Amino acid sequence: MVEEKIGIVEHFFTNVMVAAIKITDGELKVGDTIHIVGATTDFKQKIDSMEIDRVPVESVKPGDDVGIKVKDRVREHDVVYKVPEE
Repeated sequence: MVEEKIGIVEHFFTNVMVAAIKITDGELKVGDTIHIVGATTDFKQKIDSMEIDRVPVESVKPGDDVGIKVKDRVREHDVVYKVPEE
C-alpha cells in the first residue's frame, strides 16, 4: 500500500500539541490515519479531531489550513501522508 502525500506542516503549537497543516493533495477526514515524516519526525496516528479557525470539521480538502492535535512534536516542512485503509 502506497501512502498518499496530503500536506505539509506549516506550524507547531507546542503548548497545545497542535500541528497547523496545509492540505495540498487529496482529502482527509476524521478517523483517517496520517504518517508525519521529517528530518527528525516519523510517526503515525489516527485523527481524532480537526479544526479550521477553531471550528471543528469532519473533512478537509486541498487549499485548507487545518489544525490537528498530534501525539508527538512535529516541525515546519514535515510532510504529512495519508495511510491507506487496509
